[in-house]
Amino acid sequence: MRKKILAATGLAFLAAGSAAAQSSGDWTGFYGGLQVGYADIDTNISGIDGDGAIGGIILGYDYDLGDWVVGGGFDYDWTDVDLSGAATVEDVWRIKARAGYKVTSQGLLYGIGGFAEAGTDNLGSDDGWFIGAGYEQIVAPNVSIGGEILYHEFNDFNSSGVDVDATTFQARAAYRF
Repeated sequence: MRKKILAATGLAFLAAGSAAAQSSGDWTGFYGGLQVGYADIDTNISGIDGDGAIGGIILGYDYDLGDWVVGGGFDYDWTDVDLSGAATVEDVWRIKARAGYKVTSQGLLYGIGGFAEAGTDNLGSDDGWFIGAGYEQIVAPNVSIGGEILYHEFNDFNSSGVDVDATTFQARAAYRF
């Protein structure tokens, strides 16, 4: 699991950091876009786990404070991760808060956390929390790309006694208004 997280983080930095940008570096404003990636989901029940593709939409607002940027956002992901036949995770949505440091005028390294809710095909849905990190690079006027790695926890999923944790890595592209 740690190898997957390290590999995903390295890929995010390589993909986002290699892009060149012509921009003023002002991060203030609304954004919307798409994300796609990978989810690895585990439970406290031996042998009940799964992994697979995840992807969806992102919306948010950032405020540029000079060297620092703060913001909030919402994202919704569709997925079809089978948990060893016991259930299938169908979607997850998140309300996010993020704060980051501009490593260049166009490059933002940030921490992120917030509220998440995951839905399944037969166990209902439940809320939890997540924490993570990301990097975003402005690559053209009003366009940014980046990557995020998030760790999620859902304790006692829908009062079933099952604890669920998930790690997601996603590449993102956004149009900044």
